[in-house]
Amino acid sequence: MKTTIKFHRLERGLKQSDLADLVNVRRETIGRLEQGQYCPSLRLAMDLAKVFDTSVEELFSFEDEDMDTDTASATARTARTAR
Repeated sequence: MKTTIKFHRLERGLKQSDLADLVNVRRETIGRLEQGQYCPSLRLAMDLAKVFDTSVEELFSFEDEDMDTDTASATARTARTAR
């Protein structure tokens, strides 16, 4: 998962702890979100979007995961047809 949270946070001059306080999570959660290591709940994603006055889609991108799924599907199809 890719995210633009850090970009938006820095653009507004917020520390991770400041943002965490605004959305009622721990600072560590913000750090993990920024690194793409944590998939937020819908509520948290919406709260973050509200803080930054943007959309959830602007904050989070799942393109890499979709590409991995497509690649895996294509590989499986190729393996089946090679038999």
